[in-house]
Parts: sequence; C-alpha cells; structure tokens
Amino acid sequence: MLTIRLLIGAALVTLGRKLFWFFVAAVGFVLAFSLASRVIAESDSWLVWLIAIGAGLLGALLAVFIQRLAIGLAGFLGGLLFALGLVELFNLQLGGWTWLVYLVAGIIGAALISAFFDWALVLLSSLSGAVLIAQSLDLAEAQSLLVFGLVFVVGFILQAGWLRADRRRESG
Repeated sequence: MLTIRLLIGAALVTLGRKLFWFFVAAVGFVLAFSLASRVIAESDSWLVWLIAIGAGLLGALLAVFIQRLAIGLAGFLGGLLFALGLVELFNLQLGGWTWLVYLVAGIIGAALISAFFDWALVLLSSLSGAVLIAQSLDLAEAQSLLVFGLVFVVGFILQAGWLRADRRRESG
C-alpha cells in the first residue's frame, strides 16, 4: 500500500486540480482504506481493498455525474484526509477531541472548495498529496515535516502556475 499511497500522493500534488474526478476518487480510496483497515481484521485484507476501491469508484462517479455534490464532498474529504494524515504523521494524541478535529477540518475543506473551487482544489490536493508522500517515506518526524513542506510548496506552485496559464488562455 505504501507504493500506491506514494503514487497517489504524487498524482494529487501535480494533477489534483486538472483531474478533479481523480482527486475525489483518490481521497475516497485512501480514506476508505485507512478507516477500513482499522476496523477489519488483517486476515480479511481483500475486504479492505474492496471497500477502498468501491469508495474510489463511487467518488469518481460522483465527481463526473453529480459535480456540485462531489465538490462539497471532495472538500470535506480533502480536509479530513489532511487532518487524518497530520494526526498520523506526527502521532498526535487528541483523546476524545479527535472526531471534532476531523469534523472541523472537513467542514473547512468543504467551505473552501465551495467558495474558491480552483484555488481550494490546488491547496487541498497539494496538502493531501504532500501528506501521503511524507507518510509513505517512513522518516523521522522532523524529516517528514521537511518533506511535507517541500512537496506541498512545489505542488502548490506547480498547480498554481498551471491554473494561471489556463486562465490566461481562456481570457485571451
């Protein structure tokens, strides 16, 4: 799964805004895999994969056919994935507040993506991809933070440049 997380992270960091359906599918897949693997026994790993693939496919279908709902869902899930990734990456112990942190991060992600779709998608896909890459490399905490920051900045700058270029082409 580490290689898949690394590849998904790289795709989100570079193509998250251009491939909205992939962003929704990838976030759904990774979240479903993470949550299902916590609940389902290791001996039933095929079920974890089935749930994750099903969630990814559902996300892609929502993004294509029910875009408005998918936009809000993608923002919520992107915020949730970012918060979940940070909690896991830095081994934060939030106790009974964990669910509230995830809920607030999801709501902020949904609000951002609804209000500022393109820029929020650049931000959320860069953050989510950077977290996945940093988690996949199994580094010390300080190194993980450095990798996360560098990958996020590179992804954000890259996608922001493409967004500006797309807007210039559309207007001129």
